[in-house]
Amino acid sequence: MDEKHSKKEIMMEKLVERQDEAKTVRKIVMITAISIFVLILVVGIGLFFYINSALKPVDPDNKTVKQVEIPIGSGTSTISQILEDHEIIKNARVFKYYIKFKNESDFQAGNYELSQSMTFDEIIKTIQSGKLVHEAKIKILIPEGKQLEEIAKIIADKTNQDEKFVFNELNNKEFIKKMQAKFPELLTADIWGKDIKYPLEGYLYPATYEYTEEKPSVETIVTDMIKKTESVLVKYHDQMQVKKMSTHKLLTMASLIEEEATSQTDRSKISSVFYNRMKVGMPLQTDPTVLYAKGEHKDRVLLKDLKIEDPYNTYVNKGLTPGPIANAGETSIQAALEPANTDYLYFLANKNGDVFYAKTFEEHKKLKAEHITDKK
Repeated sequence: MDEKHSKKEIMMEKLVERQDEAKTVRKIVMITAISIFVLILVVGIGLFFYINSALKPVDPDNKTVKQVEIPIGSGTSTISQILEDHEIIKNARVFKYYIKFKNESDFQAGNYELSQSMTFDEIIKTIQSGKLVHEAKIKILIPEGKQLEEIAKIIADKTNQDEKFVFNELNNKEFIKKMQAKFPELLTADIWGKDIKYPLEGYLYPATYEYTEEKPSVETIVTDMIKKTESVLVKYHDQMQVKKMSTHKLLTMASLIEEEATSQTDRSKISSVFYNRMKVGMPLQTDPTVLYAKGEHKDRVLLKDLKIEDPYNTYVNKGLTPGPIANAGETSIQAALEPANTDYLYFLANKNGDVFYAKTFEEHKKLKAEHITDKK
């Protein structure tokens, strides 16, 4: 009797265990199913809001037009990516699938005026219409090697504004901070160095800027110039990382090369002279820095000018200037990153723009006697 009772108890215990295991399995299955459902729900909701946001204008209040070129033969993928690159839409993929969902086609190649306030349908209709941009009403040409004061004058002349107002705006602390907010990676704290003359010096890229407005704002023009600088420098990001060279240092060196260069010079050799001098502890002794320190523009630098006490004077201070002394073109930027491999420590240019290089001071003096008739 006891044995039968014992077997019965064992069987009951096993039955209870199986029931408990079944309950546990059901709980695990239920929790897993609920978790998967919640995850799908969260992802679905997130995707819904993401797509819903991407379908809306980038900035409904920003009606500033941008010129966007749609090349001949562009498909929906290319057009979508171009629009995203110009920040006219938020997401190229969403726009592409929207076009397919709406079964839109017949897009026309050309240059268009588009803004961040436009809806998808407005953008599509514009590109389908073939309605091209209006002819530019003003063109602002900013040559290479121009300083901030000169750039302010060009902007003022072209937009019929007061030169002093434009220059003051370019140096207004709040205005500059506004630009920093737009371009935080380019306009770093370096531009506020204690010896910096003008924070935006060297950051306004030399190029031609076209506007359909008769009088674009200083902010619009400067934004375009800084954006252009950023687009050029992004190509050299990896080289800058390898050389551990900041944007500020790169633009400073490039500006010195730009100011010393002539149309016939090899900028990479001039660059090598500057780097070689810094390597051996020699001052750069470049005349454009003296003129910048004096705030003057003249053909000749006199001996007395070389002694001016100023952080920008590379005759009395070693190393680079506190910041750029002018804007630099891409060739000079390249040269600042890729100096030629030379032993030169000196160079000089004659009145024809021919440049002569030397490794020693004695050789330099000899070249100067041969090719330079005007002495300081």
